[in-house]
Amino acid sequence: MSLKSLLAASSALVLGAGASFAGGAVSPVIEVAPITIEEAPVVGAWEGAYAGGSLNYTFGAEDEVGLSLLDDGQEVGRGTDLGDVKLEGASLGLHAGYRWQRDQWVFGPELTIEGGNVDNSINIDGGDAGNVNIESELNYLVTLVMKTGYEVQPGTLIYGTFGIASGDFDYTLSTDDVSVSDGFSASGIAAGFGVEKKFNEKMSMFAGYQYRDLSKETATFTDGTDSVVSKPTTAHSNIRIGVNYSF
Repeated sequence: MSLKSLLAASSALVLGAGASFAGGAVSPVIEVAPITIEEAPVVGAWEGAYAGGSLNYTFGAEDEVGLSLLDDGQEVGRGTDLGDVKLEGASLGLHAGYRWQRDQWVFGPELTIEGGNVDNSINIDGGDAGNVNIESELNYLVTLVMKTGYEVQPGTLIYGTFGIASGDFDYTLSTDDVSVSDGFSASGIAAGFGVEKKFNEKMSMFAGYQYRDLSKETATFTDGTDSVVSKPTTAHSNIRIGVNYSF
């Protein structure tokens, strides 16, 4: 075979191969749908159950004493503006609650019980009865409030509280000859504000103020057919410093 014939044959083979590739089968392109991974909701740093304790100081109560003397149920005498019994003193508190968090907003209920040395007494001139001592004492107090706060910066919360309060009180009237006590309960509203700061994921410290406007009740001291009646005013202010542990 001549060189010219060999070149011609080679050219034909190459062109035929090119045509075969050009017209051959092409594998289909399969589009794969993207995989979407849903992010789990992020739980706020404040969300969850917690419990704690506090040291409290009660002050600002102004129970203006007035006494009515009853004889067989009928008022036979009255004394007003006899002095102020200003409930004050220190107490300890225990509390528990739960919080939800939405962005920077934090809210939830809190139940607190506190008790301690919160009392006061005054002496007044009882006339023919001699020296008269009147003492008021707060045995314990329970509050249930809704706390609503805002995280002003990571780990720092400012909050307000509003709810109900109920207290157990003793009112004692004493003379040189006799001492009579009457216990009663009073309920009302509780409102306040505070700030809380986290030390770490579990522990935080708080300080707050709360005002309790409790109802005016009646204390009755009876000796035979004679009775002395007073209507104590038990509203007061309270400051708290304490710690919380989050679960």
